[in-house]
Amino acid sequence: MTFRLFRLRPSALLRPRKIPKVSNRARLITSGASIDDLVEEDDGLLDISAFGNYNLVLPEDPYREGVSHIVPAVVPHSIEPPPYAISISESVDPRPNVVEDLDMKHLGMRHAGLIAALALRKAGQMIQPGVTTKAINDLVHDTIINHRAYPSPLLYKGFPMSCCTSVNNVLAHGIPDERPLEDGDIVNVDVTVYKDGWHGDTSKTFLVGNVDQQGRELVQATEEALMAGIAACGPGVPFREIGRTIATYVQNYAGVLVSPDFLGHGIGRNFHQEPWISHTENDSDAVMKVGDYFTIEPVLVQGTDTSGWLLPDGWTVLSETGARGAQAEHTIGITENGAEIMTTPDTST
Repeated sequence: MTFRLFRLRPSALLRPRKIPKVSNRARLITSGASIDDLVEEDDGLLDISAFGNYNLVLPEDPYREGVSHIVPAVVPHSIEPPPYAISISESVDPRPNVVEDLDMKHLGMRHAGLIAALALRKAGQMIQPGVTTKAINDLVHDTIINHRAYPSPLLYKGFPMSCCTSVNNVLAHGIPDERPLEDGDIVNVDVTVYKDGWHGDTSKTFLVGNVDQQGRELVQATEEALMAGIAACGPGVPFREIGRTIATYVQNYAGVLVSPDFLGHGIGRNFHQEPWISHTENDSDAVMKVGDYFTIEPVLVQGTDTSGWLLPDGWTVLSETGARGAQAEHTIGITENGAEIMTTPDTST
């Protein structure tokens, strides 16, 4: 789950309560909005035809503030929750000064990462046209619970679901709902697991049915950029090399940019902590060392403008232009031999 530098842009506060219009050269899905809302004067037309053939995801009109209307899923009392799920004021681990045994830490991080990877793989297996993102969330929730673990996003700063699902022009932190996936969609599923005091975080963008070439290339570029960033890691390497490597790699793909607004993050006992990982060029002086655990999770956006629009729910970020975004993520551990991915699946399960 991405740490967000993103803040609500002033322009979003000035937007009309009507849903932005969409060029009739693109197909439209609006999560409950009526077509009458879109038949107005010609100004403010949002033309996404240059980005491919896909459905825009737009909020309901009138907008709903916050997420208090969404009922969170139930987690059995026998499963250990993270501190923030017990008390909203408890945002960090109560043992921040404990020196962890590196071998035990590694085993704990790998265990959490394995469960997260399994849940993500199962989510990917059910993705097809007609499946709702709420159904994906429910499968992720059940998979994690069945492994006696806790879905980290649930109740984190009030987030009401067990994973994030971001479709098409949703750049990050989409809240699962009853919108069926459509043929031609792309959808990111972002899963984090809390097991025995450790968090493991991973995500992947999946193709739904027949996705156009631009969409497929966006997803491919995102996966490759992630792996390029991971390959740059190792003990003694400056963290800025991750951003430099990803930014350089993405130049191989015309028509996509890395968003600077979403960061990877340190992870372990805490869901989000230092170091903060930029996926673009930066001047960080911090250096990787053995025992560091962090996520790399670039968000790539079509076009030349990566700006986002934060919805009134306080979580969902849409692209300003209507362009699609894709994200891929792994949790990485720095070892004496280099960098190990903590969130690769166990192929025997």
